Amino acid sequence: MNILMLGAPGSGKGSQAELIENDYGLLQISTGELLRKAVSEKSAEGIRADVYISKGELVPDELVLKLLTERLNDPDCNKGVILDGFPRNVFQAELLDGILEKYRKKIDIVFNIESPFEILKERLLARRMCAKCGKGYNMISNPPKSVYCECGGEIIRRSDDNEATIKNRLDVYLISTKPLINYYEKKEVLVNIDGNRKIPEIYQDVKVTIKKKGY
Repeated sequence: MNILMLGAPGSGKGSQAELIENDYGLLQISTGELLRKAVSEKSAEGIRADVYISKGELVPDELVLKLLTERLNDPDCNKGVILDGFPRNVFQAELLDGILEKYRKKIDIVFNIESPFEILKERLLARRMCAKCGKGYNMISNPPKSVYCECGGEIIRRSDDNEATIKNRLDVYLISTKPLINYYEKKEVLVNIDGNRKIPEIYQDVKVTIKKKGY
């Protein structure tokens, strides 16, 4: 089973992906985490990506696809994956279809987590992450127990979670990413989920959908 998480930045799709991963044994692949890992390791791809990320701009398709294709080739992806953060536009979706077809795979379910933009802005400004392991937190919906993560790393605010960058990312979502809803509706794999609720409530709908699909 391969699942794709759609939704604007701050919609909570990453939190839902983590829950699905734990319960169904699928591997969560966040292109954001792939890029952050590349940046932290200062690889050639990471250095290039950091130029765009620091400005709140989208990383070029070919760079994201290179990292994603390498990850999908790993053995731990054989059972199924949860994609979070990619594709971000219809062109990327078509490229992704081509990659999956090469490995005789397809997207089985697309969850579109919907929330008002004003709520999303509040959530994004409240986001935090562990500087050591990258685990995500939110001071509103999922606050850490202390200033340190369970792994011992310091809880910090992501450098791209500021008002100017957030506005730019939401604008980009409207222009580039939202058309993906129509793309996956036509493929009859899209499921809209009300994201303006608590994480466990949203997840109940996710589990019901997965069961209805026969997984």
